[in-house]
Parts: sequence; structure tokens; C-alpha cells
Amino acid sequence: MSKYYSNNSSHLFISNAVFVDEIYQRYLSGDKSISEDWKAVFSGNFTTNDKSIIANTKNEDSKFNLLNFFRCNGHLYAGINPLKAQLPLTGIIDVSQESITSLKNIYCRSIGFEFMHISSSEEKEWLQNKIENQRCNLNVNNRKTMLKHLVETEMFEQFLHTKFPGYKRFSIEGAESLIIGLEQVIDDAFIFNINEIVLGMAHRGRLNVLTKLMGKKYSAMISEFQGNLAYPEGLEVAGDVKYHLGYSCDRKSVEGKNLHLTLCSNPSHLEAVNPITMGRVRAKQDLANDNKRSSVLGVLIHGDAAFAGQGVVAETLSLSKISGYNIGGAIHIIVNNQIGFTTNPKDARFTFYCSDLAKFIEAPIFHVNGDDPEAVRFTCSLALEYRQKFKKDVVIDLVCYRRYGHNEGDEPMFTQPLMYKLISEHKTTAKLYAQKLIEQKIIGEEEHNNLRDSFSAVLDENLRNSINYTPSKADWFFGNWSSFRRPQIGDFTDYLTDTGVSIEKLKEIGEKINSNIPSTFNINSKIKKILASRFAAIDSGCNIDWGTAEALAFGSLLSKNIKIRLSGQDSGRGTFSHRHAKLVDQVTEEVFIPLNNIDEKQAYFEVIDSPLSEYAVMGFDYGYSLDCPNVLVLWEGQFGDFANGAQIIIDQFISSAETKWLRSSGLVLLLPHGYEGQGPEHSSARIERFLQLCAEDNMQVVNCSTPANYFHALRRQIHRDFRKPLIVFTPKSLLRHKMAVSNLSDFEGSFRSVIAETSVNMVENTKIRKLLICSGKLYYDLIEARQSKKINDIAIIRLEQFYPFPAEQLACELKKYQNAEVVWCQEEPHNMGAWFFINHLIEDELIKINSHRAKRPKCIARPASSSPACGYLSIHNKEQEAIISAALDINK
Repeated sequence: MSKYYSNNSSHLFISNAVFVDEIYQRYLSGDKSISEDWKAVFSGNFTTNDKSIIANTKNEDSKFNLLNFFRCNGHLYAGINPLKAQLPLTGIIDVSQESITSLKNIYCRSIGFEFMHISSSEEKEWLQNKIENQRCNLNVNNRKTMLKHLVETEMFEQFLHTKFPGYKRFSIEGAESLIIGLEQVIDDAFIFNINEIVLGMAHRGRLNVLTKLMGKKYSAMISEFQGNLAYPEGLEVAGDVKYHLGYSCDRKSVEGKNLHLTLCSNPSHLEAVNPITMGRVRAKQDLANDNKRSSVLGVLIHGDAAFAGQGVVAETLSLSKISGYNIGGAIHIIVNNQIGFTTNPKDARFTFYCSDLAKFIEAPIFHVNGDDPEAVRFTCSLALEYRQKFKKDVVIDLVCYRRYGHNEGDEPMFTQPLMYKLISEHKTTAKLYAQKLIEQKIIGEEEHNNLRDSFSAVLDENLRNSINYTPSKADWFFGNWSSFRRPQIGDFTDYLTDTGVSIEKLKEIGEKINSNIPSTFNINSKIKKILASRFAAIDSGCNIDWGTAEALAFGSLLSKNIKIRLSGQDSGRGTFSHRHAKLVDQVTEEVFIPLNNIDEKQAYFEVIDSPLSEYAVMGFDYGYSLDCPNVLVLWEGQFGDFANGAQIIIDQFISSAETKWLRSSGLVLLLPHGYEGQGPEHSSARIERFLQLCAEDNMQVVNCSTPANYFHALRRQIHRDFRKPLIVFTPKSLLRHKMAVSNLSDFEGSFRSVIAETSVNMVENTKIRKLLICSGKLYYDLIEARQSKKINDIAIIRLEQFYPFPAEQLACELKKYQNAEVVWCQEEPHNMGAWFFINHLIEDELIKINSHRAKRPKCIARPASSSPACGYLSIHNKEQEAIISAALDINK
């Protein structure tokens, strides 16, 4: 291969894109054997006068090589950067200049096409045909409309800049043609019979997307700049900054077709909205029974540094063709400012383009000069047509710039003086396009001035109207949410929710889901025994374990036409082999799902083994729950410890979206939790972190100790007229614990947030000397030790729900033992678990009961630790024994 690196071989002769990429990778690694002309190409300083590029142009192979060269490498020489001169491509003298000019016009003007990395010959041939047979279909009205969009986009930003100097708005200036591209996607959506578009984006340019594209009133936006609320008063919400807010609207075509647009709310975590947008698209497609994935479109707008740098981008892209998460492709538009805050591209990535990541899913990538709105229009139109035909992701790299700093209070000359000198001297896209249309005599100076004057008057009028503007309604609880309410804080009456199912119905469901396996299905012998055991337990009405209780909860909902979506790593079988929702034929590997074979009128049970991702998959399922409040949507962690891989989704969306953006969710997180000596990453789902996020009745946190209580917790998610996220700390060893079982009669009741002392061998309540309050697995360890030591004066009650805190139910139990010392007992280290959240809540109830004699509750736990658990079983056992001994006073 070394001959290709010599100065005597022209890089332009190379027609193999893979080979070019190999040279590029060696260039990045500092390979000194690469010739100077290759280095010049990759550094952007290439000019060639090599006359030996194609020696024999009469040969058809040579002509093909020329064409293939442009297809593979033309993007390297395209004029895609508004701030830099186009790289010259000269010296190909032994071929028809007409051919060269034609190919340069196609592949080396304002658009750089990257598609030769795609393995599908059908896709490549389709793209080649579309690219090489471009036709200009723009008329005078099209061009005038584009100019109007550019002028209004620019003027609104400048208006805000003048009226509210220094305010953060994350201006679109420098990337105004984004609006042109989005408008073209909307126009073409009508042609392709798309009914809905869901957009996800960070904050750059959002204000113009909200107003110009989504139709939010300028007076409303200006009112928010004046410090007024975005929502009606009395909603008891914290709200968010204006460039994080979402919106929805309807757009109509000239023919009267309707298109619904949704802009997702998003925090400052730039790309976190990606999987959420995809989840919402999938939900809308499923609600419309759109199995072809053609009627609802996802559009994701990225930043260049974020697309290259944020891991969730890759995680989300990896979902694109996986059946449980496929949305038929999304359109990705990278607003390429050529800078990330203050970081230059060379420090932000090692790839040639910020979009190179998308090559791993073989998405076509179109690099387009943001100063050429006509090219942007064409690119977006081509992208949507490709998506609709091939149902794949497509990426548009909108190469532009950022006129101001990261926000309007920054001084970009501190760090990029040369770039910002160019920007300060560079005409805006609107001015450049107006100049072009004036030169072409499509528009006159007077008409252009009238356009600007007219919109200036509109903005002035909206400024006057903003003084008296008040939001009349919140974009909340409409459509699929119209039958739901938001309970007032303190009105979280869970214990009144009827979630019981009759024994007869449970037996009927149990029989069907545990014995409906086709006779021809080669079931695993061990699973056959498990199912037989489950059926026997249901038939006898006792010893119902966790897996059986969950199957009954799912089956009872499905039979009432409630769809269920369960997603997560290994969730079909269950990490601990407890679920077996998917059965695999031992000969053919065909899959059979018993829960989808209850009866003909039941709802669909979708159980998905997800990719090894927490962030994107949890985000996707959260997004799905936003548009499907009547579906039970669950995400399960392989171990609860791994949920912190999706901490941004938990912090920025699940726990806070309702108070920030008026967005409710009924998502359930199933997080295996329990200390069994499996080490620091297989013990704790970090109860303390979830509880620290709890306030304003924003979500529910439970740690159930009985299968029946888990059954009721799942069913109440659906049987209420409101939705809140539910965090369930699920068991591991308790899945098969002989004591952690329920009777079938327990399933007729409702969820119990506090479970009282159950032993009949205790002394009188007034003689109980210690009251232990605990949760989850530890209860059974304490019970077994208490029985073995024949202790009858220490009572144990279980707190099954941490939040909303069941103060009334706990108080009823505390009143029984007014002479007892009250102790909270937990497996977790003292600085973790529930202690710091609940200690004052328990104390408050003790004071209410006996204000004069009340003592603060004590805590028995593992010693405070920086790690959630030890790594050695022997140490774990000693720590566990110490907790039990201290709780039951065994060694005193």
C-alpha cells in the first residue's frame, strides 16, 4: 500500500471510499508515510495541477472512475462552509471539460453528498439518480417565500437583541436557513400524507422555531422576556426558561390537509431529547396502527459539538432499526456552528466531519452551506423523500456559524478572534439572498424594504400587545390526556384505589397463561416445571410468588384491553429467570408469548429485550409514556444499580417534567434492589437518590415485600384518573424466598402502603419495647432471626411506600406501640437508603401522637460508606449479622 503514499501518485485517482477513509484514519493518527498532497487534502489546503489524474479518458473504466471519484469524494471540495473559500479542484485536463464542469456542479457546489458508505446498492443507485438529475423546481413565489422566512427570522432575533440586550436567547443568527429547511419538510409532509411531526431540539434557535414554525404568538414570547409567566396562574408549577419550553400546533396545507406539530420540551442537556422524541413518535405510530411507520415523522435538530460528543446520540442512533424501537427513520439536522461554546472542532472531535458518527448506521449525510437557502431546501426535500422510501435515518449537516457567543452575554473574541472577525464582516443569509434575488430581478429594492418594514410593524404591535398578554390556557391534558386530571398536592389518595381482582378471574387468567402452550411447541423442561408450579399455586390459592403475581397483574390488564409495553435488558426472560414472558422453542428458537394468547379481545403485550443501553432506552420509554397514558409502560434495569446510566432522564424528565413543562407520565421503573453480597454494582438501586427528588407529589417510590402488593402497585398505575411515574425497587433473592409469597385472596384487596405486625405470638402492644420499621428484603431476615431467637416483644412493621409518604397509615401503627423505642432499620449504609428522607417524617408523626414524651427515631444500618456495598461475601455477611443483632438486641 505504500506506493499510494508517494508523491508520484495522485489522491484524485483513488475511487474507493473505504481506501480514502483508511488514509484519513492514518492521517489522524500521525502516520508520517502519508504524502504531502494527502495531508493537504485533509487539512483543507489542497490545490492540484496534476495532469496525470486520468491518463486514458477514452476508456470507459476511466470515465467510471471519474464519476465514482466525485460520488465518493466530491463532498471534500464542495463549497459548504459560508466562512471559507471553496477548495479548488483543477488539473483534470484529459477529460471533457463539460463532464468535469457537470460533475463539479452536482457534487462540488453548496451541497456535499456522502452516501457511498451505504452497503445497499438500491439505496446508492436511488440517491445517485436523485442527485445527478437535480431539477430546479423553484418559481418566483417559492423564492419570495424563502426570503420572507429569512427576513422574519433574522428580524425577530434582532428585535429581541435590541429590546432585551444581554438576555439569553441562544439566537439562530447564522443558521437562519434552518427555518427554510424545516418549512420544506412541513410542505413535503403534506405530499407524503404525514399526519404528525415530532421535533426535538436543544435551545439554539428554539425561539424562532416556537414562533415562526410553531405559531406561538410573538406577544407571548415577548411577555416572557418581560418576566411574565408562560402558564396561567394557579397551576402551582415551577416553569422553565423560555428556550426549553415545548409547544404544539396544527398546520394546514393549501388543500386543507391538517398536520400536527409537536416540539418536545428539553433541558440544557442538549441531546437528552433524542430518545424521548423517538419514543413519542413510536407511541403516535402505534396509536394510529401505523405499522409502516410512515404517517408520523421524527425530526431531531442537533448541535455539531453535541452530535459528536454526547453519547446518547450514538445510543439513540443504535435503536433506529431495532424492532421494538424502530420509527421508520428520523431526519437529523445538525446546526453546525463550527464551534462548541468556546471549543474548536479539533478539540471537540477527531473525525473529519461532526456527522461521521452517523455512518455506523449507514445513514446518508448531506453537508449543505447554510448561506444557500435554495440548497438547504433541496437537501431537506431529498432527505424526507429518502426517509419515506427506505424508512431509514438521514442526516443533514447544516454548515453555518454563530453570530454571537454561546449566549448573548458571551464575548467570543476571547477564544476565536479570527473566526469572529470573519463573522463580523460577513453578511447575513437574509441580506445575501435578498441581494441575489434583486440581481436576478425577482424582487426590487422597494419590495424588499416593504417586506422588512411590514414585519417591523408586526413586531412593534406585538410588543404593545405583550403588556396585557396573559396565557389563557396551558397546553396540557388535551387529546389522549383529556380524561385525566392533575391532583392537588396532598390529594394523592392511593389507598382508596380499587385494584382488586376476583379469585375466579385470577384463576381463569392463571390457567390460560400457564397452560396455553401449543402442543407442537418444544418448551424448555425447566420452564415447563416453573409454569406447572405457578398453575398449581394459583389453583391452590396460596404460595403465589413474585413472577406469578406480575403475570397475573399483566394478564388482568390485558384482558381488559389495556396494552402493556415492557422494555429493558433481558426483560423477556428476566435477569433472574423469574419472568419467562417469552418462551423460546428449544428446536426452532421460535418465540411464544403466553400473555398474548389469553383471548381474542385482549390488548397486546409488547415485551422487548433492549440493547445494552440505559440512557436511550429509558428515554425512549419515557417518551412513549407521554403519548400513551392508557398504556402501562415499564422500563426494567438489568440491575437497579445501572439506572444511574440514565440519571439525566430521571433528573431532568421523570422527576421534574410536570412542574417544569406540565407533562405527566405514568412510566414505571423496575429496579432490582437488595443486599445479597453481590458487590457494589449489584446491590443498590440508590433509593436515596430517588427520594431526594421527591416533592410536590411528583412520583411514587415503593419497595414492596409481598407479590400481592406489587400486583396492586402495577394495577393502580392504570386504575386512576391521573398519572405519576412509579419507581419500584424489585427483589432478587425474594423472587424465590419461601416466605415472600401471597395468598390469592390478597389480590382481591388494594395496595397497602404500610403492613402491620403479622405475628400472633407477640406480647400485648403496651409491652412491646421496640418497634422496628423496615422495607423490602430486610423484613424477612429480621423475621427469621426473631423466630429463631423466640423474641416476642419487638414488633416489626413494613413501610411499603416511601413516597408519597403514608403518614396517616404509619400513624395508626405507631399509636399501637406508644411505649416502644422506634427504630428505622435498613440494609443500606447509614448515608444511603431511605433514612435521611424518612427520619423527620417518622419523628413528626411521633410528636403528633405524644408531643411530651416523643423521642427521635433511631437508625440501624451499615456504616456510612462511599461505596454502596462491599465486594466480599464474608464482609457482607458480617455486616448483615451486625444489623440483625443490633435490631433485635441479640448480643446484649
